[in-house]
Amino acid sequence: MIHLLNLLAAIALLVWGTHIVRTGVIRLFGENLRNILARSLSNRFKAVLSGLCVTGLVQSSTATAVIVSSFVGSGFVGTAAGLAVMLGAEIGTSLMAVVFSFDLSWLSPLLIFTGVVMFISQEQNTTGRVGRVAIGFGLITLALQLIVAATQPLIASPAIRGLIIALPNDVMLDIVVGALLTMASYSSLAFVLLTATLAASGIVPVNVALGLVLGANIGSGILAMLTSSGPSAVRRRLPLGSLLFKLGGCVIVIPFLPQIHILLQNNIPSIHAQVIAFHLAFNVARTILFIGLTGWMARVVERMLPAPVPPAGSTRPRHLDPSALATPSLAISCAAREALHQADVVETMLRGILPVMRNNDLALAEQLRQMDDTVDELYSAIKFYLTQISREALSEQESRRWTDIVSFTINMEQIGDIIERVIQDLEDKKIRKNRNFSEAGIAEIVHLHERLLSNLRLGMSVFLDGHVRDAKKLLEEKARFRELEHEYASTHIARLQDQTTQSIETSSLHIDLISDLKRINSHICSIAYPILESAGALTPTRIRQSQLAALSPDDPVI
Repeated sequence: MIHLLNLLAAIALLVWGTHIVRTGVIRLFGENLRNILARSLSNRFKAVLSGLCVTGLVQSSTATAVIVSSFVGSGFVGTAAGLAVMLGAEIGTSLMAVVFSFDLSWLSPLLIFTGVVMFISQEQNTTGRVGRVAIGFGLITLALQLIVAATQPLIASPAIRGLIIALPNDVMLDIVVGALLTMASYSSLAFVLLTATLAASGIVPVNVALGLVLGANIGSGILAMLTSSGPSAVRRRLPLGSLLFKLGGCVIVIPFLPQIHILLQNNIPSIHAQVIAFHLAFNVARTILFIGLTGWMARVVERMLPAPVPPAGSTRPRHLDPSALATPSLAISCAAREALHQADVVETMLRGILPVMRNNDLALAEQLRQMDDTVDELYSAIKFYLTQISREALSEQESRRWTDIVSFTINMEQIGDIIERVIQDLEDKKIRKNRNFSEAGIAEIVHLHERLLSNLRLGMSVFLDGHVRDAKKLLEEKARFRELEHEYASTHIARLQDQTTQSIETSSLHIDLISDLKRINSHICSIAYPILESAGALTPTRIRQSQLAALSPDDPVI
């Protein structure tokens, strides 16, 4: 019993080491990992190489599938290019199995010791993250040694030998078992290494091991499907196409497994190396065979999983991809896109103010006020999504972006609240009392409203691109809008002095309305502050120090 427990513990350590390497590399490279993929997908052969390199780093073809599936679901990457990446990803996993099949017993203590020292001494910076990856590699090599040690006592067990002899020599059963165990361990790399070790120890016959390796490939494809499952059919196209390629490869290879077994025995003396070589050769051959069919497979899965047509006027969260949370930099991009969606809803509300005011449209007013609930729901969804992103996994730049998104969504939510209050005031003080603004008054409101819409669009551009020039322009608009608000308040008072009836009837509403528009503009202009602050373009105070020094302590405050 103790030997079985040791084996299970060693397997768990192998899976955990793979997880540490995967998450550590994602935290280390962050946005650059996405850029490697984004720049390498114009050519299918470059895409294969890109998938190989990224998977070699993150130690998981499933993790690569999640990243690329999110690109496909977002429309950044075509399905055909994504399938080419996945073919390369499987080669990357196979090559890592080759690397870890060598005797690395000397490397394990070195990596763990060095990694722990680096991680503890500088946990929050790049050095600490490199140390985390080194710890993961050290645990993988240590786990492989423990698996070998734990399987040796099991070989001598009569019960184990009897169980293996009793198993039917059925390749389909081997594939099913391999797929299930791979899904249970959540790592095809870990399971293939375990299978090779068990075969080398004599616990599993080589022909059974080859079937288990095929099952490991199928299991990793199913894992990618499950990990990428969700409401977006587009996002499931990539793992489905990859799984179909794997099934096709297995169908082609299964009839030749006896000949492949003999070929491996004649050319590779080590049983452990035979299993690893078969795993690598299977994925290389599959890539060569199917690289020219990625376009055809893309069309097949696109027909199988057509893009859903969103209902007209749908305002539910569209871009908050749960699977992207495993890649913090990608999750930040998803949250930013959803924040722009929230801003689009706010812009629709803002545009609706004038039709409600001009046409006394109570039905439209009700629709716009209900849209504020949508803005609030989007704000809550974005905020909850961001809280699920590990702040430790973010680089300094990504952490600032995280804060900018939170600030942006708060401003949009507050703008929505102000617009709802404006519309309610229009209903209560104008529409239901059948009052009208003067021609000069409504011209002033229209002018402010137009500038407000222009500033909102500029603010969305600043949030999206982060250009300092546009941020400065937006902040200048804040001062200009404040001047207009003062000017129009003065002209309104002048109309009151001239006894303009319409101005007298709507005076309170007019003053409140231009004040609320100014408040909305202030929230829009707040988008510029983080950009300018990062660029060092903000002063600590708006007070002119020279004039402040010239003031006497006894001067009255006006």
